[in-house]
Amino acid sequence: MDKLRRVLSGRDDNEELGLTAQVLDASTLSYSTRIKWFAICFASGILCSILGTALLFLPKGLQLFAVFYTLGNIAALASTCFLMGPLKQLKRMFEPNRLIATCVMLLCLVLTLCSVFWWQKKPLAIIFCILQFLAMTWYSLSYIPFARDAVIKCFNSCLG
Repeated sequence: MDKLRRVLSGRDDNEELGLTAQVLDASTLSYSTRIKWFAICFASGILCSILGTALLFLPKGLQLFAVFYTLGNIAALASTCFLMGPLKQLKRMFEPNRLIATCVMLLCLVLTLCSVFWWQKKPLAIIFCILQFLAMTWYSLSYIPFARDAVIKCFNSCLG
């Protein structure tokens, strides 16, 4: 887009661009490239999570499960950076309506790995993986209009 603006405004291609303009010009991706890398990153996240689940039944399987499941969630989360850009993604992650889900999700990502490798508490690792899943689901629902309200209504009607 900047190249088109330069041509239409009559600016020379030999003109020196500022560092920021050079970085932005070099880092822009086309829409199709963004979609392709989103799909690749998201699919690799799902594949890591499935692989982790399959490795659960091997010796030292819980450690492999925790690592692959956490890597899968990180890859799935990172895939959205291709759609909206990393800065916009970070800003949206820490908006007030997503803040708690984001903090719980990131905390559980770290605590899952700590419980497996540092504390070596297997039941705690399973609990943190479940919390990762729930926090990631609640976080993802915040991007769909009225999805959280629908889930809350559904649980309220089931429980009450």
